[in-house]
Amino acid sequence: MEKQLRVVIAEDHTILRAGLKSLLEGTSDYSVVGEAENGREAIRCVADKKPDLAIMDLNMPSMNGMDAVQEIRKRFPETKILVLTVHNAEEYVLASLNAGANGYILKDATHSELLVAVERVMNGKTYLSPDITDKVVQGYLIGQKNSEPATEWDTITKREKQILKLVAEGHTNKSMAEFLCISIKTVEKHRANLMKKLDLHNASALTTYALNKGIVSH
Repeated sequence: MEKQLRVVIAEDHTILRAGLKSLLEGTSDYSVVGEAENGREAIRCVADKKPDLAIMDLNMPSMNGMDAVQEIRKRFPETKILVLTVHNAEEYVLASLNAGANGYILKDATHSELLVAVERVMNGKTYLSPDITDKVVQGYLIGQKNSEPATEWDTITKREKQILKLVAEGHTNKSMAEFLCISIKTVEKHRANLMKKLDLHNASALTTYALNKGIVSH
């Protein structure tokens, strides 16, 4: 590579974040220009630093990595996104790719695999860890993910999922409206649609559902 590629690392574990930075900058091909401990910080960091690549964990406080991936992809399409996570389940892989991730690698990968993943993603290719099952890979590549929704969760829109997470975090309709830059009336509409689809009737039930789905931490 002729010039150093600019990288932002979003990972809430300080030691792992430092290790990733050391590994990448040790190659002389990459420069870590920003670090974040949660999804909201990651979005701000990408907005400020305009990196070539964002390496994203999925399980982070404040705003999880999946929501941050969606927001970064929408607002900064030129930035490549590599998810680095412990989750190898099909739902996480497909959700990440659908959210806009360019690659998906597991945290037990070797250093050399990580560098291969970064290089492939930066070359415009999709990278998936070899440990991810063939079923997951084939399901994504041949479009099996586009089958009819199997559960009520599959009918929930991206905005409704954002509302669900914010409700579970204790936000009021007013604070959600301010955070999402929409009107309170729009928040109320999304919230009503969400409750109807899930057949849940209060904030407590929505919070329990979100916890069970892993959208927020216990």
